Amino acid sequence: MAINKDSNTYTISFAIVLVVIVGGLLAMIANGLKPIQDENLMNEKKQNILNCLPGNKAISRDEAGSVFSDFVKQRVILDYNGKIKDNTLLDNSVELNNKNTNDAFSVDLLKEYKTIKDQESRNYPLYICDVKGQTYYVAPVMGKGLWAAVWGFIALDDLGNKISGTVFDHKSETPGLGAEISQDFFEDQFIGKLISNNNDFKSIEVNKPGNPLNDYQVDGISGGTFTSVGVEEMMSRTLVVYHKYIKNLNKS
Repeated sequence: MAINKDSNTYTISFAIVLVVIVGGLLAMIANGLKPIQDENLMNEKKQNILNCLPGNKAISRDEAGSVFSDFVKQRVILDYNGKIKDNTLLDNSVELNNKNTNDAFSVDLLKEYKTIKDQESRNYPLYICDVKGQTYYVAPVMGKGLWAAVWGFIALDDLGNKISGTVFDHKSETPGLGAEISQDFFEDQFIGKLISNNNDFKSIEVNKPGNPLNDYQVDGISGGTFTSVGVEEMMSRTLVVYHKYIKNLNKS
């Protein structure tokens, strides 16, 4: 029987078959690319951790995957009181596993920030690093800017008193305004700033630009007030946990 290619039935059937075939091909391509995408995301996270360490700002995403364990010697998950959670202290001989809930690398800070309202119930991943024989602690931070999430990685010195480097990023802040938090001129001004006053935690203030600054203050972004406030808030809320851990570690 001849097929009537001008009929509505033929047109609809042809469209359905075409959609199924194209959809199947796209699904196959997506599945094939997923391991590459996952690796790129992991390497980007490694890059951010390494870039906030002194002298490592130029490490690329591709390089970060191969040199990560050279700098990050241990990783751990802390509770809100700065105590190590059971079975989470791992050294660099243990392969990174972002599916292992005991691996600090697996902690999704954005998910926790959005879904766990009680900050005392959240996980606090920490990376213990070595650069030329000097110990640094890299603390991830997560918060909210004007439009969506902002985050960063803060390197603290071996005493937990001073910031040694920062990397900040954002999801959708305004170009030329809040988005400037990811630029060197903003990140680099944190280097050398203090988060401890007589061993007590003191948060960094992100101030309106143009005012005199002390050891605990940096300039915010002109026209990016909400983003600047978000950076200050996430550092204040989070760094206190890591300060507790490092201080207790130095006492023991």
